Amino acid sequence: MAGIMIQGTASSAGKSLMTTALCRIFANDGWCVYPFKSQNMSLNSYVTMEGLEMGRAQVLQAQAARVEPSALMNPILLKPTSDRKSQVIVNGKPYQNMDAVEYFQFKARLKEMIRETYRRLEEKCDVVVIEGAGSPAEINLKSADIVNMGMAEMADAPVLLVADIDKGGVFASIYGTVMLLEPQERDRIKGVIINKFRGDKSILQSGIDMLEDLIKIPVVGVIPYMNVHLDEEDGATEFNRKTQGDIDICVIKLPRISNFTDFDAFKFDDDVAVRYITSLEEIGNADMIVIPGSKNTIEDLRWLKRTGLDKGIKDFEGIVFGICGGYQMLGRKMIDVEGWEVSKGEWETGLALFDTVTELKGDKVTANIEGEVLGRKVYGYEIHCGKTYGNLNPLVKVTLKENRETAYKDGEMKAGRYFGTYIHGIFDSNAFREYILNKIRKQKSLAERSSVDLRIKREEELEKLAATVRDNMDMAFVYGLVRGSEFGSGR
Repeated sequence: MAGIMIQGTASSAGKSLMTTALCRIFANDGWCVYPFKSQNMSLNSYVTMEGLEMGRAQVLQAQAARVEPSALMNPILLKPTSDRKSQVIVNGKPYQNMDAVEYFQFKARLKEMIRETYRRLEEKCDVVVIEGAGSPAEINLKSADIVNMGMAEMADAPVLLVADIDKGGVFASIYGTVMLLEPQERDRIKGVIINKFRGDKSILQSGIDMLEDLIKIPVVGVIPYMNVHLDEEDGATEFNRKTQGDIDICVIKLPRISNFTDFDAFKFDDDVAVRYITSLEEIGNADMIVIPGSKNTIEDLRWLKRTGLDKGIKDFEGIVFGICGGYQMLGRKMIDVEGWEVSKGEWETGLALFDTVTELKGDKVTANIEGEVLGRKVYGYEIHCGKTYGNLNPLVKVTLKENRETAYKDGEMKAGRYFGTYIHGIFDSNAFREYILNKIRKQKSLAERSSVDLRIKREEELEKLAATVRDNMDMAFVYGLVRGSEFGSGR
């Protein structure tokens, strides 16, 4: 068993993508490989077959490795609830909400758990590909680090440092990162990866030579800028993106938006444009408005009212679709019975497009589910607080929950154009996505189309990613690190 770690000079440098690529390369070469990220901060989470919550980036990496996602791969998940606080998920289950100071003090108690979790994972496979977070050179946080060099030390793993050349300043960012590390930390960095390069590599070579002379670490890969359609980390998401297409979908960019990967599936329908909006005027001639999930649904509902978007949604003549918190907002009322989001007993009137009432109380619901909508198979997962009552015409007939047979109804549909569900990822189900899009095409006198199977398309994109990285990285060097590094235990 061995480990290798990907760290970055900054957020969005390409750590997640490089980790994903190595997972697929190792898997293609016949190795049993698992991804691992000790601590992730993300509002895009996933629920495993055991009903445990983890970051979606590690889910994609598990899919790249061709293994079932497990909360062991992401033992700490931080989900921001406000500018100052985050919900802390430990081993897939909510622990408590903490501000930055509280969590900084709490981290020391997590170190042994992380070490043990990593060892359990390491024992199951040939190699673990570990992802860092942000930068290892955050000198104000290093004393309590559990995700960058602190994690590399726990795993006794060699490190590859990735940097983004597309934003400029790549040599300074690499040099600055290395120089801010302690000598023993620098010794762990065995190679540098320059990511998102456009142009002729020969022009870059003189800079690479000078950099290698300065830091005494080889550049082992120059990865070209890639257009791969895979899940993005929160910080890499382009909320202002607008693709060309006959179908115009508006997603409300709530202040506390969560699980916005719910809409990534539309990337593969080439006649669909997805744009994120924050004002009434931006609705324009949209065909569908989507209200996404939220980490504070009541406060985001109040924001809708302040912006006038509530009136725009109620007056809208196209399809209105609410997911999770968005579904709750479409009802008559939300009541925070136990103070999950606001004060105990505080309530807010909803948009009243459904005759439902949501009470925030009880335990957080996390479940991986399958079901059907109008005879079409759907799959996804629930992550929400509270329960919604009074749904007169449920949308989804749930048949499997956490891989066990069940039978209950989810969501609501009304008048053929109002839809609501607790199921995240419902648009990943190509039959259901096709049904919704063909409703719009029919209304616009456009030819109906078949939607691609997202799982097949994801496989194609993962193979493209792996092939590109393999062709532009010194994989013999990487395998040498894994097999025989002074830090790794080898294979």
